[in-house]
Amino acid sequence: MVSICYIYFLSFLSFSLVSFLSSVYLMVLDYSFMLEFELLSLNSTSIVMTILLDWMSLLFMSFVLFISSMVIFYSDEYMSGDIYINRFIMLVSMFVLSMMLLIISPNLISILLGWDGLGLVSYCLVIYYQNIKSYNAGMITALSNRIGDVALLMAIAWMFNYGSFNYIYYVDFMKGSNEMSIIAGLIMLAAMTKSAQIPFSSWLPAAMAAPTPVSSLVHSSTLVTAGVYLLIRFNYALTSSLMLFLLFIGTMTMFMAGLGANFEFDLKKIIALSTLSQLGLMMAILALGEYQLALFHLLTHALFKALLFMCAGCMIHNVGNYQDIRNMGGLVMLMPLTCTFFIISNLALCGLPFLSGFYSKDLILEVLSMDYLNLYIYIIFFISTGLTVCYTFRLIYYVLTGDFNYLSLNSIGDTGLIMLKGMMGLIFLVIIGGSMLMWLMFPTPYFICLPVIMKIMALLVSLFGIWVGYEVSKFSVQYELKAMKMLSISLFLSSMWNMPYISTYGVNYYPIYMGKMVYFSIDQGWSEYAGGQNIYFNMKKASLFLQFLYNNNLKIFLLLTVIWVIFMVLFL
Repeated sequence: MVSICYIYFLSFLSFSLVSFLSSVYLMVLDYSFMLEFELLSLNSTSIVMTILLDWMSLLFMSFVLFISSMVIFYSDEYMSGDIYINRFIMLVSMFVLSMMLLIISPNLISILLGWDGLGLVSYCLVIYYQNIKSYNAGMITALSNRIGDVALLMAIAWMFNYGSFNYIYYVDFMKGSNEMSIIAGLIMLAAMTKSAQIPFSSWLPAAMAAPTPVSSLVHSSTLVTAGVYLLIRFNYALTSSLMLFLLFIGTMTMFMAGLGANFEFDLKKIIALSTLSQLGLMMAILALGEYQLALFHLLTHALFKALLFMCAGCMIHNVGNYQDIRNMGGLVMLMPLTCTFFIISNLALCGLPFLSGFYSKDLILEVLSMDYLNLYIYIIFFISTGLTVCYTFRLIYYVLTGDFNYLSLNSIGDTGLIMLKGMMGLIFLVIIGGSMLMWLMFPTPYFICLPVIMKIMALLVSLFGIWVGYEVSKFSVQYELKAMKMLSISLFLSSMWNMPYISTYGVNYYPIYMGKMVYFSIDQGWSEYAGGQNIYFNMKKASLFLQFLYNNNLKIFLLLTVIWVIFMVLFL
């Protein structure tokens, strides 16, 4: 019997190929299609479903489908111990289809359907392993994303000012009008929640409670990229003040996540924080007006981040589901192929020349260097790039080199053939995907003219990051002891500037405390006495009195007779 994984894998892969070829065709011809399907026509009202097919939506869709096909193939072995694997694959497919709806919609209503579909299915996937940690993570994920959903609903309400909800007609034409500025602001708020920018960042590492294949899908091409994609579509409507605000938020997110990853010891959380850092980079370059570069980095990042999570899943799977990098070490001797993939995708994340990440990251930094920007933006971009390299080499040092720190009796090795095949499907694109996309998206190359020092700045910062990452890891024991002395600073940096505490305790503690007070003073106080409890006591008293009467009715009857006789004798 053919597994459900293979059916979905083959269908997604074939659709991905068709979508990619269609995208190239439309790119060459400079075409775009708008398909309208009339769902309902009643008197003068017609409800129309609109689909936008241009090179951007088809290219992104092909990447999402390709990555999800590899993830589903990989899940066949990773989730093999799960008796509900069919349900898991169905949920992942619903997740991907919600993303498809969001990508091909030029209409805010259908975008909301895809957007809410992503939020709902992501909640189901985060709480897949049903324990208290998963439930808490699922709740913070769902509630953080609800803020964005409400912002999107408000944007839809503001679209009533125009003739239809098809924003694609109005973003450029109505730029600068008050209504479009408000819509753009609301869309930006929605994008910030979905792409986990400050101050909504705390749900992204919490969502690591989901199974690793889901993390691979969420952090590469679906949930977190939805916000960036929506802003790429709305880039024409962004005013200069909104862009300035987004630039500040994006750079702060990038810096905060890069710094936090250097203090983290959970393998999946380090990779999650690296995703957050890259999302900040995409938002920041989008805010500088380079939306095509943001899309370019979005696509290249999707490839190596999916592979990075797959490799991490394979390692976690092998070391008995431990995620602490201090329990690993020397894995390159035990799992050579997985570790090779891991190193290649990590180097692509750092922007090593001629891997996929290099083409987008280097181009972003060079275009940024050409802009008229203040020193703060320039410095924070390059420091964040250095931090990326720093935590990457710290991760490689802890996981792949040195002594093996796990159980002496183990069966670790590259034995998962299906998982390895799933990863092999991505490794070629991680290596050649950047150059391929570069040739496709920018047929006329960017001409960048910079002084030598600014030209090699990215390389210098990367080399400095390698050195710092190595030194910090080499003296890890002393470093950890020093960090313990500065525990408050260490905790502050590793917990993303206390954001998870603010967004959980800060939001929950006082309302729950007030609820407790109300419960004691009102529910268990006078309302209880005057309400149900009081009625119950009165009915109980009446019932007991009647019961007493019924139990003693003969005595009472005789007593009443005697009283009546006495009454008759006395008064008659």
